[in-house]
Amino acid sequence: MGVFVTFEGVEGSGKSVQIRRTQSYLTQRGVACRITREPGGTEFGRDLRHVLLHAHGAQREPMSELLLYLADRYQHLKEVVQPALARGEIVLSDRYHDATRAYQGAARGVAGDIIDALARTLGIPEPTGTILLDIEPEIGLARARGRNQTEGSTESEGRFEAEDIAFHRAVREAYLDLARKSPARIQVISGTGTEEEVFARIAPALERWLGTARARV
Repeated sequence: MGVFVTFEGVEGSGKSVQIRRTQSYLTQRGVACRITREPGGTEFGRDLRHVLLHAHGAQREPMSELLLYLADRYQHLKEVVQPALARGEIVLSDRYHDATRAYQGAARGVAGDIIDALARTLGIPEPTGTILLDIEPEIGLARARGRNQTEGSTESEGRFEAEDIAFHRAVREAYLDLARKSPARIQVISGTGTEEEVFARIAPALERWLGTARARV
């Protein structure tokens, strides 16, 4: 079996940059890996991504939003993640189930036991390891909003960037609480500093998870 590593964090925490650096690092070492993301790791998911993230999308109840994310996740697992792991690949996902716990759970107010019960029903597994890029929400939002302006408003995926700062602080605190509860799986990495400095903090965790996977073979 392969290794499933997820990248989490508030908006603008640097996940996309660091996941690409991780792919390059592993590829240079001859390790087969693939990058994917949620929402949007499948064709079905790409359609859902537009619905979920477009800044001017329709309003919806938090539970409706939760169910859409879980639909994307279930399809993603069956179509992309689990087949790749069965081939022995390293799967690197930009967001996964911890994002649902933080965003739809803590920030949107859906009870955690409901989220966990639905995940168990759908057979959603925990990843091998999770990189949590931690950064002050104010800094992350400034980055994310600047990125969205650069990309253009018509294709903006800025739904969450439009939320107030209290929402993003709740997301951050939820992530940190998850890390306290699952310290072996979730590695908290400071997202401040240069891209190189941040990746230097990530690499030891990657080596640990890869080493554990090799020991199981």
